Parts: sequence; C-alpha cells; structure tokens
Amino acid sequence: MNSRDSDIASVVRKELREPRQGPADSNWTKARGLCERPELISIVVPTLNEADRLPSLLADLAAETPDHEVIVVDGGSDDGTDAVARRAGARVLPSAPGRGQQLSAGAAAARGEILLFLHADSRFPAGGLARILETLAAHPARPGGNFRLVFDGGTPFSRWLTGFYAWIRSLGYYYGDSAIFVRRNAYEEIGGIRQIALMEDYDFTRRLERKGRTCYIEQPPLTTSSRRFEGRRPISIVWGWIEIHLLFYLGISPAFLVRRYEAQRRRGQRDDRSLRSVR
Repeated sequence: MNSRDSDIASVVRKELREPRQGPADSNWTKARGLCERPELISIVVPTLNEADRLPSLLADLAAETPDHEVIVVDGGSDDGTDAVARRAGARVLPSAPGRGQQLSAGAAAARGEILLFLHADSRFPAGGLARILETLAAHPARPGGNFRLVFDGGTPFSRWLTGFYAWIRSLGYYYGDSAIFVRRNAYEEIGGIRQIALMEDYDFTRRLERKGRTCYIEQPPLTTSSRRFEGRRPISIVWGWIEIHLLFYLGISPAFLVRRYEAQRRRGQRDDRSLRSVR
C-alpha cells in the first residue's frame, strides 16, 4: 500500500467509526467521496426455532436498499431455522441459547458501523434502514435509538399493548423487540450487550440512555408479534413487568428472573383461562 492509499484508508476508518458532524464536516465529505458507498448496517437477529416466522422478516430486509448485512445467531434450533436463514443469504452463527449471548456474538461478528438488533417475529418497515441513516445523520451526537412499536393482531388487547409500549417509551424505557440501533463506537464504549439470561435489552438500553439522548423513530413503525402475551390479562402483564424490573434493580440473579418470568407467564395464562370458564 503506498502512502496515498494509507492516508485514504486512515481517513475512512476514522470517519466511519465516529459520529458524523454534519454536511459541513470536510473530513466526512472527503471520506464519503473516497468510500463511494453508504454506511454498512449490521442487522443481528437471534433465533430459536423460528423457521415459520423468520422468512417474512428476511424478505422485508432483502427489499431494503441501504448497504447492510444480516447475521442470524441461532441458539440451537431443531426446526431448520439455520437452513432458512442461509437460503435467504444471511450469515448464520451458532450460539448457546439466550438472547444476551446471541446478541453479543452477533455484534462481535458484525462488520458495520451501525448495529441493528431485531427479533425474528418482527416485520421490518419499508424504508426503515434509510430512516435510521437519516435520523443518525440529523442527530450526530446521539448514540442510537429505536422504532415505535406496533403489536399485530388488530385486537383490543394488541392495541392496548401498543399504547402501553408508547407510554413507557415516553418515560425512556424500551426493549429489544423495538429494533434498537446503535453506533458501533457507542456500543463499544458502554460495554456492549451483557451475556445475561434475562433483561439484557433493559440493561443495555439503560446504559445507552446514560450515554446520551437517543432517537425515537415514530414513522415508519416496526410491527411485532403479540404472541408472548397471548392468554394473559393486562393487569398481570403490568404487575409482572413491575416485579421483574424491581427484582433486577435489587440485584437478583437474571437466571432466577428467567424462572420467575416463566412462572408469571404460565400463571397469567391459567388465570385467564379460569376467568373465561367462569364466564
């Protein structure tokens, strides 16, 4: 590599790893001119037996025009999820089960300067990647953000969930199902996603919020499945949400919280079935 090529590579690496300062930044303009490609967005999707739902998400992503890569981190599926991902052109990484471990592994393997974390049961909105680039360009000091979340189903319950999530986002709380995106340098500076059994998304977003004000993309919204809440009453969901957060705040082991969360979910479903049978 000659000295000119070395200088070019140095400029590109420096400018792509730092938040942009706006169109007036001559170094950024120079780097973009040399690079001649938009920023690469690395999309990390943790999976476990998602062969039925994953194809729709991957089709959504394939229609996106900004430069991106899709990394599916599979936690040991036995339904052919990994084969589905490969056929769609995604990179597939094997992992132990657990979203914390899977997301961390995907981020470590990613090549992009922007990381986007998606759940397999989501539908990504058309133009969503371009919206991320536009939003981060408009707010160069912000480390990342998320999308407004809409739950599918069209039922009163799913509409209630959509409103509930909008309300807690106004308080600064959001989770992995809302398409969290983050600049790589910010991700690394706050320590990345911890490999814990539960609350890895909450833990990460609290540290992201402390890093600085984040972005909230309201349009277009992300659609996700309400399946994990099926058969549960709103009051049991809210109480469970409060209880798990309180226990996590008090330092209770995430492994214990997983067992507690599953017990809450099963109890809520039983209570709802009992209530319906009385009616």
